[in-house]
Amino acid sequence: MRDKETSDDDFRQKVDQISMLMAFEITKDLPTKEIQIQTPLESTKSKILDCQVSLISILRAGLGMQEAFMKILPEASVGHLGFYRNEETLEPVRYYVKLPQNLDQSIVILLDPMLATGGSLNAALELIKDHGTNKIKCVSLVSAPQGVRFVLNNHPDVEIYTAAIDRELNECGYILPGLGDAGDRLYGTD
Repeated sequence: MRDKETSDDDFRQKVDQISMLMAFEITKDLPTKEIQIQTPLESTKSKILDCQVSLISILRAGLGMQEAFMKILPEASVGHLGFYRNEETLEPVRYYVKLPQNLDQSIVILLDPMLATGGSLNAALELIKDHGTNKIKCVSLVSAPQGVRFVLNNHPDVEIYTAAIDRELNECGYILPGLGDAGDRLYGTD
């Protein structure tokens, strides 16, 4: 996935595959309840999800992870937050918000493949918490140590899951060694 020669299609597939593997780990502690069911042979007990879950993707790169999580949690509601990075200040600029109803009753899984400076994730967390959410799991594929520290310093109550913590950020706020711009690589743009 990191190789710059990886095609857009292969990159998308790898993001989906890694996201699916992460989804199993991230959802293993979600509350369930036991129910009685009838198999073709006998009655037995089974478990079903016993909570509301909201998936929120940070546009546009978070969309690359969303489908994998929706396969695991088809009953989840879905929201989107749009941020872009001001290249001069490295601060997030919000341009879109569409959140599910009843976030105050949901466990939120926030999807963004890259956790670099932590600015966008921090802004997203503040916005989501303003809607009453108190249980949030943040998911990224690649993170920088600085971004993880920044988010946890500001939001020690959230859980952060990442597939890799890379070495550092460069002077432009990009993760090293990183994998480039995940959105561009997912969608074949520059």
